[in-house]
Amino acid sequence: MSNAVEQEFTVRAELGLHARPAGRFAALASKFESEISVGRAEEWVNGCSVLSILSLAAARGTVLRVRAEGADAVVAVEQLGALIESPEESAASGA
Repeated sequence: MSNAVEQEFTVRAELGLHARPAGRFAALASKFESEISVGRAEEWVNGCSVLSILSLAAARGTVLRVRAEGADAVVAVEQLGALIESPEESAASGA
C-alpha cells in the first residue's frame, strides 16, 4: 500500500484560490511524485490541473482537503496546505 495523507486547510487569501494561486498550486503539485487531489465537500479534483482547481470555486474561508498518495505525500500535503493558507498572494510567490 502506498502512503496516503489527507488534511484540511482554509483558503486565507482575500481573493480566494483564483487563477494565479491555482496555477501556483498546480505547478507545485506537479513537482511531487505523489498523486495529488484537492476536495471541497464531496467533490474531488486533480491537484495538477488549474481548471479543475478553479472549478472548486474556493473563495476566502473555503475549507479544502488536500490528499496525496505516494512516497512524498507528507511533504506534498504540508507544502500545498501552506500555499492554500497563505494570507496574501505575494506570500505564496516563493512556493
